[in-house]
Amino acid sequence: MNKPIEIPIYQKQNLTIEETAVYSNIGRNKLREITDDEKCLFVLWVGGKRLIKRKLFDEFIEKVYSI
Repeated sequence: MNKPIEIPIYQKQNLTIEETAVYSNIGRNKLREITDDEKCLFVLWVGGKRLIKRKLFDEFIEKVYSI
């Protein structure tokens, strides 16, 4: 049987909302609210699916004072 390859979150370039919530300890609803903004630089839309660019998200978190 072929098992899907599991890549650790810290090695992925793009994360789902659920993975980002686990990675950052920020709620899924708050992440959706932040990424709804058209000026959000760390969101990547693939059709209707939103992915978070991990490196840019990390930079955003380092700079922001509060969410």
